[in-house]
Amino acid sequence: MRRAVLVLAAIALGGVAASCNNRDVAPGPDVWAVVNGKQISRADVEKAFRSRVNADAPDPSLEEALSLKLSILDELINSEILVERATQMNLVATDAEVEDKFTESKSPYTEDEFQRKLKETGLTVDDLKSDIRRQLSIEKLLNREVMAKISITDKDVADYYNLNRAQFNIAEPQYRIAQIVVTPRPDPSVHNRKNDKATTEAEAGQKAATLEKKLDAGADFSQLAMDYSEDTTSSTGGDLGFIPESALNQSDPVLKKTVLAMKPGEATKPIAVKGGGYRILKLLAKEAAGQRELSDAQVQQGIRDMLRNRKEQLLRSAYMAELRDQAHITNYMARQVLESAGKLPN
Repeated sequence: MRRAVLVLAAIALGGVAASCNNRDVAPGPDVWAVVNGKQISRADVEKAFRSRVNADAPDPSLEEALSLKLSILDELINSEILVERATQMNLVATDAEVEDKFTESKSPYTEDEFQRKLKETGLTVDDLKSDIRRQLSIEKLLNREVMAKISITDKDVADYYNLNRAQFNIAEPQYRIAQIVVTPRPDPSVHNRKNDKATTEAEAGQKAATLEKKLDAGADFSQLAMDYSEDTTSSTGGDLGFIPESALNQSDPVLKKTVLAMKPGEATKPIAVKGGGYRILKLLAKEAAGQRELSDAQVQQGIRDMLRNRKEQLLRSAYMAELRDQAHITNYMARQVLESAGKLPN
């Protein structure tokens, strides 16, 4: 009996070894992943990589570049899985939907700016439209498979408030501030929608003056922040959230004085920042100290949005994990990086 067990164990181990020795062989050096038979090429990753790296900034290190490329490849793998599922469910975006979104995404730019951006990123109009189709298709899929399952009731909101009542007792006045940052020292890790960055103090001053004119002409502060701000908050329209009055003591005294004198909805002129560059601030809201009650519409909406975002993140992660479990994925790039101890073959 014992001998039979040993023989079976040997056969099992031999099977594992054979499996390891006969791993999927890459179809070619320029194929970095295969998802359910669909190839993702090195060129796909490199193109996305170029679109995210500031051409005017110093080149990232080998490790930084490979790390970003691995992350991009993982995004492309997820995207391929989601698009395949959207196709199976007849949720692929139509040509009309793609054209509408393309026109909308192009609208903030002049034709010259748009062509320059294409040239800088190495993308074509067809590339952009293909990406838009994928994004819209994935959005349709997630709306049906994830968002439709989310329901936040009044009881959910009330329960959260009652369990976290102290959280809504404001100890001191708070100021919700948005900002547009212009700096003469561009950070390669920070991006805005127009990839527009000043590189000298003179350029920073000129850019700040241009933004001031746009605001005076009625431009939307949030949109300008997303387009031009050289700060990590550009993706949220420059919104810094609520800042306690005491925290303003840690900022430049000029900034604190300016904020305290502002009225909600008001934006400043460009403010010179110590060390170089400028900030343009907008006071979005001001809250007095004291207990905020559940009857406050802003409190209810804030709780509802927070609970919805939590549930959405959870369900998105679970949905993606389930789809990946069902998919056949081979990441040849990751394998090459590991086998070469952090390098890639030329």
